[in-house]
Amino acid sequence: MSEKETYRTPGLPPAQGLYDPSREHDNCGVGFLVNMKGIPSHKIVQSALEICVNLDHRGGCGCDLQTGDGAGMLMSMPHKFFNTVAGEKGIDLPEPGHYSAGCVFLSPDPEKAAAEQKVLEEVIGEFGQIHLGWRDVPVDNSDLGKASAACEPKMRHVFVGRSPEVKDQAEFERTLFLIRRVTSSRIRYQAKGDALYFYIPTLSSQVIGFKGMLTTGQMLTYFKDFHHPDMETCMALVHSRFSTNTFPSWPRAQPFRFMSHNGEINTMRGNENWMHAREKQLESELFGENLQKLLPVIPGNGSDSQHFDNVLEFLMLSGRSLPHSIMMMIPEPWEKHQSMSQTKRDFYEFHACMMEPWDGPASIAFMDGRQIGAVLDRNGLRPSRYYVTSDDLVIMASEVGVLPWVDPASVVKKGRLEPGRMFLVDTREGRIVDDNELKERIASEKPYGEWLRANLVEEADLPESSSDVPGLDAESLMQRQKAFGYTFEDQRFLIKPSAETGAQPLGSMGNDAPLAVLSDRSQPLYNYFKQLFAQVTNPAIDPIREELITASITFLGSEANLVKPGPENCRMIKLQNPIIDNAKLTQIRDFKASGFKSATLPILFDPHADQEGLSAGHLSVEEPRPVNRGEGLHDALENLFEIADEAIRDGVNMLVLSDRGISHDLAAIPALLAVSGLHHHLIREGARGKVSIILESGEPRVVQHFALLLGY
Repeated sequence: MSEKETYRTPGLPPAQGLYDPSREHDNCGVGFLVNMKGIPSHKIVQSALEICVNLDHRGGCGCDLQTGDGAGMLMSMPHKFFNTVAGEKGIDLPEPGHYSAGCVFLSPDPEKAAAEQKVLEEVIGEFGQIHLGWRDVPVDNSDLGKASAACEPKMRHVFVGRSPEVKDQAEFERTLFLIRRVTSSRIRYQAKGDALYFYIPTLSSQVIGFKGMLTTGQMLTYFKDFHHPDMETCMALVHSRFSTNTFPSWPRAQPFRFMSHNGEINTMRGNENWMHAREKQLESELFGENLQKLLPVIPGNGSDSQHFDNVLEFLMLSGRSLPHSIMMMIPEPWEKHQSMSQTKRDFYEFHACMMEPWDGPASIAFMDGRQIGAVLDRNGLRPSRYYVTSDDLVIMASEVGVLPWVDPASVVKKGRLEPGRMFLVDTREGRIVDDNELKERIASEKPYGEWLRANLVEEADLPESSSDVPGLDAESLMQRQKAFGYTFEDQRFLIKPSAETGAQPLGSMGNDAPLAVLSDRSQPLYNYFKQLFAQVTNPAIDPIREELITASITFLGSEANLVKPGPENCRMIKLQNPIIDNAKLTQIRDFKASGFKSATLPILFDPHADQEGLSAGHLSVEEPRPVNRGEGLHDALENLFEIADEAIRDGVNMLVLSDRGISHDLAAIPALLAVSGLHHHLIREGARGKVSIILESGEPRVVQHFALLLGY
């Protein structure tokens, strides 16, 4: 294999051995520059490049120092520049907002690139838009490292004219979104997975992106367009990528289509799974039947920030504003915020019924061509500073000093991003919009408080149950402890301290217990799992802040359409804690109201059913008989899925999985297996959003067990 072939794949390696590409994380530097009055200039482009270069220490590179982890710039549409360069190609562009200039990565093979271009042109026509032409993106790749040069795509700009039938710019943006998604899907399908290079970084009438597997220094020379005198913009967002423990690629460079970030989303796997689970219930008047062409909302093989961008784009183009969408995905810690207005609290509580937070240590910058801003996670574990100058420039970056030429005498305001607070510059209003003003305005757009008061059932408002609360039969305690695998160590070192103090027993950091897979003893299923944790070191959180930002509220009931919010979205029971006692479970089981119905499903199986009457006496060394030890458990799981499906068809929206009926003849399906198996079965069936799963079990007993059950 030649040196060039060694690096030929422009993305992550496939899963192999102990390597799994889904485990990747990244960490980076981010900054932006904007003229508050929306006045474009070439100075903003050049200064944004300078910010990017000064964030070089935040980025990463290969061992040859010339292969970067990624760098890029997202800017508002430079209409003057595109008018000039398109005119040189004989392309007559319409007025701003009536055309799109999209950046496209194509195969370096001319035949494949031509085929990819043809598909895009066909899809543009299918959606009734006008293909105006192409231009090559002039680049200087003489300074690229071996790895980045070996997987460098061919870059071209495509110009798409807005059809007269498209009534406004928002509809045009949705159409461009559909064109991009359908083209990408069709090319990958036709190429049978061999379209390694094809990618559309941006296709919009509002913004254009330039990015690649570059170092920040290479950004200055690689894209020749940056130095064209007509290259003017009013805002630019730049990024320097450090891929912590991942492989860089051209598409994974940031910024993405609407955002870039420094940090990581720790909750990404859960966020992604829930987004996928909600897709069957999505309906949109704006997209109509074309909505199915956009699914899945989160395509595979993306980074955590890329997946965040996918959902942000979908929420925006489905009818929400950019700051509204950000508030949904990164909410303030509202649950214990005593001074927050009721209007904002109602907004956050309503949206908590619809979507869980995308949480993690992150500073996220975002823009849509008109507005640009940034937000920190609720802990505020990533730094971001901003300056405002007397000539209406706003500079924000993950550290200070990114533009050393700024005269301190010209600085009229400076500050830092605060946890959960939004920093937003609106060029139409020509100002920085105050966080409280912005959020109060968005929170007042719909009667969220009225919807909550009419539909959300508080835990304290559940009626008392007339049923007997089940207790524990002391005579069968030993049998149950044996059935669930309780050990002397569990009782002495974990359960006893918790029962005496009401707190989790403390221990040293880390877990040096032998791997369960190497044991010759029966092990609880939980022991086969190890903790997933943040790859980037975070500062310690003080107990006051932790108390404010940590919440454990849980909602029970059916989820409604994420795209079209209404009263039905919050028709749920709100619990203050995901762990409840027998009395509370009895109340929930007996609760009778419109929109709520529960059913109890046993998670038990006959451990002898798979032996089909065989006993030890039937087996001998001379005549061994194969015994399938998993058949009974497998059949029990399949039966659980069937009765759950039937219950859902009957209107049940709270499924209680119970192993209370264990006996000498019936064993419990491992709770983690039952919960996770049913969860993913319902996702496959498109019914997960219709029900909540409640587990009644004697098996989980330590924090790790509950964390695994909640996680899966």
